[in-house]
Amino acid sequence: MATTTSNKKNHNFFSNLLFNIVIPTLILTKASGDDMLGPTLGVVVALAFPLAFGLWDLKTAGKVNAFSILGIVSVLLTGGISLLHLPPEYLAIKEALIPGLIGIAVLLTLNTRYSLLRMIILNDEVIDTEKLQQAIAEHGEEENFQRHLTMANKIIATSFFLSSALNYGLARYMVTAMPGTEEYNEQLGAMTAMSYPVIVLPSMIILALAIWYLFRNIHKATGRGLEDFMRQ
Repeated sequence: MATTTSNKKNHNFFSNLLFNIVIPTLILTKASGDDMLGPTLGVVVALAFPLAFGLWDLKTAGKVNAFSILGIVSVLLTGGISLLHLPPEYLAIKEALIPGLIGIAVLLTLNTRYSLLRMIILNDEVIDTEKLQQAIAEHGEEENFQRHLTMANKIIATSFFLSSALNYGLARYMVTAMPGTEEYNEQLGAMTAMSYPVIVLPSMIILALAIWYLFRNIHKATGRGLEDFMRQ
C-alpha cells in the first residue's frame, strides 16, 4: 500500500510538472514562430495542456478541489489576457492576484473549521481527529494548541503572499512584449519555466516550515508522535 501511494504521488508530481511547466514552455518558446503554430495558436495549444490537466485532476479527485479550480481559472485568465492582446501589466496583476487571494482567505478562516491546515491535514480522512482532540484535552493543551494552529496557518498565509509578490515581480521583469507576438510567447514560456525555482521552491520551504511547526506542537501538546493519530 505504501509503495502504491508513493508511486501515485510521484506520478502526480511528474504529470503536474510535465503538463503545467515542461510542455507549455516548449510550445511557447520553440513552436510559436510564424513557421509553426504562430503566436496566437501557440498560446492556445500551450495553455490547453495545463487546462486539460486541471480538469482531469478535478475528475479523478471525485470532489471539488479549490486549488484545481483556481489553477483552471488562472489558465483561462492567462489565455484571455493573451488572446485579447492586453498590456503585459495585466498578466503581472493576474499572476499576483490568485496567490494573494488565497493568502487572504487563509487569514479570514484562521479560527474556523475551514482553516487550511484543518482541511488538508487535520481532517478525518488523514488523522483521527477525535483521538487527537482527546489527547490534547487530557494534557489541558487546547488553548495552546489552537494558538499554535493559528500561527501555522499564518505562516502558510505568508507563503502565499510571498508567492504573490514573486509572481508579480517575475512577470513584470520577464514579460514586456505585447501579446500576439512571437516575442511575447517566448517571454511567457521563459516565465513559466522560471516559476518553479523562483516561486514554487521558496513557497514550498515556508509551507514545509509551517507543517513542521504544527507537527512539533502536536507532539508537545500530546506527548505522542503524529503517527499515533494517522489513519491506517
